[in-house]
Amino acid sequence: MTMKVLLAVSILLVGLLQYRLWHGDGSVEEIKAYQQRLNELNGQVEEKKERNEALYAEVEDLRKGQDALEERARDELGMVREGETFFQVLEK
Repeated sequence: MTMKVLLAVSILLVGLLQYRLWHGDGSVEEIKAYQQRLNELNGQVEEKKERNEALYAEVEDLRKGQDALEERARDELGMVREGETFFQVLEK
């Protein structure tokens, strides 16, 4: 009788532990979901780092050289130098 009770308790304990492993807090599914979310966030961080590096390089160009500043003024603002004539070609 004691062996049967001990066996039943052992089986119940193993069953509860298996349930927690597969469906409870910190389960295998939850860990996989957290790992996937972590991978997504790491990808976003890498994208932001690349964007920041590009912006930093652009800022450095603007600080150091007038060429980059002039290029931006011409492209974005449509500015021209003194003595230049601006021609705009319209296509239909």
